[in-house]
Amino acid sequence: MNLLNVIKTAGMQAVDSTNPVGIFYGTVVSTNPIKVNVDQRFTLTSEFIVMPESLTGYEIDLAHTHQCSNGSTAAALNKIIVRSGLKEGDKVILLRLQGGQKYLILDKEAAI
Repeated sequence: MNLLNVIKTAGMQAVDSTNPVGIFYGTVVSTNPIKVNVDQRFTLTSEFIVMPESLTGYEIDLAHTHQCSNGSTAAALNKIIVRSGLKEGDKVILLRLQGGQKYLILDKEAAI
């Protein structure tokens, strides 16, 4: 690599490092472990992804029984899903954090 290319590369890296945030769009290709394909250019793995709790799955076990007036008991409800979490094929909005080493999954894209 000649001196001119080294200077160009250093200049480009300096400009990129001062860019605080970049917005990207991606598709979830795997959920365990999480992998996101970004703009069909590269795939992020879990070590480069920051996942908010609001996009993780959350279930509550509400299993209980009812005692009826005739003396019988009946089971009611089991688990309910509060949040389903990300699934393969979900479209997501990502923010590239300063330095470009980590990407925050901001939210899922909604169909309009």
